[in-house]
This record gives sequence, C-alpha cells and structure tokens, in this order.
Amino acid sequence: MKIYSLAELLRTAREQSSYYRKLYVGVAEFADGRVPELSQLPIVDQTEFWAANTIQHNQLLTRPMADGIVFKSGGTTGSPKFSVFSQEEWDSFTEVFSRGLSANGLKSGQRIANLFYVGELYASFIFIMKSIEQAVEPALHFPIAGTTSPEEVLKIVGDFDVDVIAGVPTTLLVLAEYFSRNKSRYPKVSPRKILFGGESMYSDQRERLQEIFPGVDIRSIGYASVDAGPIGYADPECGQDEHRVFGDATHLEIVDEDTGEVILEPKRPGRILLTNRTRILMPIIRYPVGDRAQWVEEVSPGFRDRKYVILGRSGEAARVGPVSIYYEDMRAFLAPRLLGMNFNQFQLVIAHRMGRDLLVVRIGASAQIDELKAFEKKVIAEFSTERPMFAESVAKGLIHPLEIEWVDPRLLTTNPRTGKLKRIIDQRKA
Repeated sequence: MKIYSLAELLRTAREQSSYYRKLYVGVAEFADGRVPELSQLPIVDQTEFWAANTIQHNQLLTRPMADGIVFKSGGTTGSPKFSVFSQEEWDSFTEVFSRGLSANGLKSGQRIANLFYVGELYASFIFIMKSIEQAVEPALHFPIAGTTSPEEVLKIVGDFDVDVIAGVPTTLLVLAEYFSRNKSRYPKVSPRKILFGGESMYSDQRERLQEIFPGVDIRSIGYASVDAGPIGYADPECGQDEHRVFGDATHLEIVDEDTGEVILEPKRPGRILLTNRTRILMPIIRYPVGDRAQWVEEVSPGFRDRKYVILGRSGEAARVGPVSIYYEDMRAFLAPRLLGMNFNQFQLVIAHRMGRDLLVVRIGASAQIDELKAFEKKVIAEFSTERPMFAESVAKGLIHPLEIEWVDPRLLTTNPRTGKLKRIIDQRKA
C-alpha cells in the first residue's frame, strides 16, 4: 500500500495539476520552498473542482489516465462527474477500508451477502467486494447486488446460511419488509449482522430491522466516497453515526462552516474536509465531503484515529435515501424553468417521515404564491425526467415524492450570526 507524505502530495499537486497550481497562487510557503500546513491552504470549491475535472482537456489530474479504474461521481446527466484511481491507488483505497471492516468485527469464515449497487460506473458494489477480499480475516463473499429481487436474495441467504447482509439502508428495509410478509417461505433466513453504508441509518429504521430480525447486530460498514476516499471506520466502541478517522492514510478536518476555522474541541459542529494521502493522480486536498460532524473525543497525543459523529449533510449536496442531489445542479435545473417568475433563492430541506426520506425544495418568490403553484406539477415532472434515479426510488417506495414549497423570500432560513442563506437544511437530525 502506498501512502504519500503530505509534502510529496502537496508538491506534486501544485507542480503537475493546473487546478491546484492556480488554487495555491500566493501561498507564501511554496514560494520559499517550504510546504505549508494544511490550515494555511484554501479549501476546495466543489464547483471549480468539478469544472476542472473534465474528460477532455483535464486541468485537475497530475498525469494522463493510463491504468486503474474510473467511476461516475454524482451530478446530473448534463454535467457528468468522474473519479479516477490508478491501479496502485485503487488497491490502497480498498486495503485501507478493509482495515475498518476488521476493526468492526469481521470474522474469518463469515458469509457476507453484498447488496450494494453495480453498473454504469457506480462504485459501491465493486468497492465493497474488493475491500472484503483485502480484509485480514478471510470471509466468504456472495456478490448478489442491490438490483436482485427480494425473493432471490432471501433464497440465496437461506440456502447458503448467510449470516451477514450488507447494503444501503433503503435496500435492506425493502428486503426486511418483504421477508416480514413471507417468513414462512424462508425458514432458514436468520442474519446475525447487518452492515449498512451509503446513507445514514435512522433510529426508526434500526428498530424496524431489529423487530423483523430479532437480535441482529446493526453496524456501519464504514464511511467513504468515490470522490474523497476512505473517510471513517466504525468499531464496537462507536455509537450511532460515529466513526473514527483513518489516521495513517487521511487527514480529516472539521472546520467552521462560515469562517473556515479548524475546530479541535469536541461538541462543536462544522463541515468535514478530507485530504487523502493515498491518491496523487486526482489529488484530494482539503476537499469538502458534504457532511457536517463534530468531534466526540478530546485530542489524544499519539493517537490518530479520533472519533467523530456525523450530523447530516452540509451545503454541497443533499442525500435523500440512496440519491444525491447537488445544490448547484438543482439551481441549474430550476433557473430556466422559473425564468420571469421572480425566482429568487431556494433551499433544499430534507425530512424523514414514516420511515422514508423526503426532499422539499423551498423557493423564495416575490410573486403571488397562488400564481406559482400552477408550475409545481410541471417542475416536478421535469425533475423526475432529469433525475431518473430519484423517480425510480420514489416508485420503489424508498423515498417520498419531491415537494415544492413557495415562501416569501424573507422566510427562507438564514444563519442568525452571518445572515447567509442555509442552502441545505437537514431536519432528520433535529
């Protein structure tokens, strides 16, 4: 496994990536030959980052793509995003993550049903498969995939006495509810552990799974993204939404959302920035992963795997069930459709009702609200066409349909200290 020193990562990014060279103009430490502290470097702006990471005439990568693996990473069909790993980086990513699996209690001989998703350059299934293969404790892998019907999944689980089921919460709940209605058909199905990833597992969802599968142990499979890399792992000491930093391979910072100040003390919320020391082809340096968090433990000298708790999404993207909705993509979608309608600002509100996530687009509009309501059905229908994964998730009962709320612009939620608009409001953690 290759882990780069911070000095090598920063110098390579600045010298070989046009994006980072431009970003670090004026950083004095580079000019006099020294490598700056991370806190002295600017935070990556996601819009500019992805604008630089184009398929043709790329300004972000430090060298041409020649080996390894490429994944699609969020965005609408009109603005595709991709993430690339060299072969060495891909091996390192999965090896680092596999350590988290071992720390979280993966045992030799356990039988794991992989219900994550695969295809169309999606990473999760392949990523989990390779991470299982890299684990210190050898397990028996059942590559089923999340698109498999509940009937077939349960048949495989029962026939092979699978004791661990891994997948995203929405898929796991659909499977559990189907099993609950058809228990007599699957007498051998009795999972001992559920590993979830890709989205949060809320208390009502945990309770329902434990009601259907009495005694099942529910844990996070780990926290990672195809953009940033390994972000955190869970061990038996971690509570709900708690993870530990992969301290040898990453630098995880929690910073004030308004000032960018690095937060060191526990119980003070901020947004997560990640610097990945296993990636140098597509450098990830002070990259906003899109989540808010706060430290749980005090700083402990010599111990790098500090524990933190995830508090929900930050301003970059809203995770609604298995679907990511980027704020800037939503703005690009709304603007032409509301042209001339006194469309001002908007915010994405995420709620959790009756066991499912709900996305509400709250739009500040100075026109008469009754005049604007006529556009709702049209906008919602066109959004479903633009984001088929969202529409498919609604059809499967994984999330609620999109809702639009028109309000006086003065009623949009702002930060009481700075007056800035809160672009994404996650009410699920309230």
